[in-house]
Order: sequence, then structure tokens, then C-alpha cells
Amino acid sequence: MTTVHTAPEVTPVHRPSLARLTAVELRKLVDTRAGRWLLVTIGLISAVIVALLLVYAEAPEQTFTVFFSIALLPAGVLLPVLGILSITSEWSQRTALTTFALVPRRERVIAAKLVAVVLAALGSVVTSLAFAAAGTAIAGATGGAGSWRVEGALLAHAVVFQVASVLMGAAFGLLLLNTPLAIVAYLVLPIVWSIVGEVVRPLHRAAEWLDTGRTMEPLLTAEVTAGQWQRLAVSLLVWMVVPLVAGMVRTMRQEVA
Repeated sequence: MTTVHTAPEVTPVHRPSLARLTAVELRKLVDTRAGRWLLVTIGLISAVIVALLLVYAEAPEQTFTVFFSIALLPAGVLLPVLGILSITSEWSQRTALTTFALVPRRERVIAAKLVAVVLAALGSVVTSLAFAAAGTAIAGATGGAGSWRVEGALLAHAVVFQVASVLMGAAFGLLLLNTPLAIVAYLVLPIVWSIVGEVVRPLHRAAEWLDTGRTMEPLLTAEVTAGQWQRLAVSLLVWMVVPLVAGMVRTMRQEVA
């Protein structure tokens, strides 16, 4: 009598979809204490700014457009730090080995992180709209202008402003892979360049094209000229696209210890 041994059936392992990886990265943004408090801080500062406008701004200035434009600023400044943390936390907390072992194709992990921070940026625009709506409603009930008029172009510009800001933060994170260094570089380098471009006369012209503080400011208004779009594109090429591409190359090649 012979016994026939059959090989055990092998169940194919399906790689996680980009949507699933993005959901994981979104959860990571709020799982850490730093991420949670950063989001809470953005919300609190926005609420305080709206409250200050209700108290001190002139009645004609208490409009939806003004509230919305001002409410965008805290997220525009602090949300890029969340973009940095989403990248560098893998290395600072030594979870990169586990992450890249579970998902060997690093470009998929990077793509999921970038999509997650972009979604966070879009969420910040929605949150700013909510703060603006609350401020406008209160202004209308307390004697302010309470105007609800807002141009669609301003909403589109707000999306560009927040997405570009958070991607710049993520780009510095990818390039440096070190949380303190990336945060300091992201916050300090543009300021230094802005000061140098203002003080050094031969750099005045270049500063008009490379100072993101100047080139992104028009996005907080409803009207952006063709020249302003051109200067914005050049500045984002230098401060966002180049670091992002270089950072992706470095992260793909970085040895995981």
C-alpha cells in the first residue's frame, strides 16, 4: 500500500492596495502624541484668530472671505511639520525596518505618505471653511458685516496653498530623514533666504522668484496674475519639486538599520 503525499496548498499573498496604505498612513498622523497635539494646536490657533477678529476687527472686515483667509495661516505654517513627521518618524522611531519589510516596494510607501499628507491639507481647508462659517455667523448676529460672499477662485487658491505647503514639508523630510534637522531646515532656510534677498541688492530680482513667502502670498486672495503664477511655479520647483525628487531617491537608497 502506498501513501500519496500532496503538497499543501499555497495561498497567494496580495500586496496591500495604495488606498489601504494611505489609510494606515493617515492613522499614523494622529497615532503619535506629536501629531495629535500639532493638529489640536492648529485648531486652537485658528479658533483664537477668528475670536480675535470678532473682537477687534472693524465691522466691514468681519466677512467670510477675511475669516477664511486668516484661518488658513496656522495650518499653512504648522501642517508642513506634520508632513515632515510623517516621513522622518519611520527613521527616528526605528519603524522603517518593519514598514519596508511588510511593503518592500518603498515607492508605494512614499506615495501613500504623500497622499495622506495631501488629504490632511485638504482637510485643513475644510476646517478653515468651518471656522470661517462660524465666525461669519457670529459676526452677523453681533453687528459685524457678516457677508457670506466668497469667490470660487479663493477656494482653489487655498487648496494650492495648503497642498504646496505640506508637500514642501514632506520633501524636506524625505531629503534629510531627520526630524529636528528637517524642521529647522524647513523653517529657517526660507526665512534666511528672504532676509538675504531683501538685504543684498543684487538678489532682489531673484528673491521675487524664489522667496516662497512672497510667491505664495497671492494665493490668500481671489486674484492671482499670470506673472504671480510663474513666480510661484519657479519657487515651488526649487523648494518643493527638487527636494522631493532628491529625497525620494535618497529614501529609496537609504540603508535600513
